[in-house]
Amino acid sequence: MNWQLFTAFLLITGVLILVPGPIVTLVVATSAARGVRAGLATVAGTTAGNVVLLAMIASGLSLILAHALYWFDILRFAGAAYLVWLGIQAWRGAGGVASTPSGDHVHFGRGFLVALSNPKTIAFFSAFLPQFVDPGLPVARQLVVMCAVSALLASISDSAWALLAGLEPGSCSRRAPASSAGFPGSH
Repeated sequence: MNWQLFTAFLLITGVLILVPGPIVTLVVATSAARGVRAGLATVAGTTAGNVVLLAMIASGLSLILAHALYWFDILRFAGAAYLVWLGIQAWRGAGGVASTPSGDHVHFGRGFLVALSNPKTIAFFSAFLPQFVDPGLPVARQLVVMCAVSALLASISDSAWALLAGLEPGSCSRRAPASSAGFPGSH
């Protein structure tokens, strides 16, 4: 492993992970509305989705993605549409009893789908991952290490977002009884 390249990769990956995107939005919304457990189930899904996506990119699909702008746009818009749908569902259910299933498998699945369609991850790793590979060293091992470290760092960051959103005293996961006006927490 070329430690100079790996250090640069870690710094850039750290910045990428710290900038909130679709995954953080989903994790925070889920944790705030359903609690820490649901948020962490979502993180498990996003982590699995990231691992699959990174494995596909590292396996050489970055070349296909780079030449298939059409498919990238479809995936990007499908992911955006899914997030809009989730937002509408959350908005329609705000203040009422949730009628949609809320088991851990649902949160995991949502996280998985959002991670697979995350344009930030697709663009970054498809375009920049090869720049941090030292061609004089075994390429596969470098890619495995970089992808594993990226997935681990993202999982830690997303878990922190889930915990913060789910444990926040004013979060929706600790709803106060509704007042006569129908607004939660307005006693």
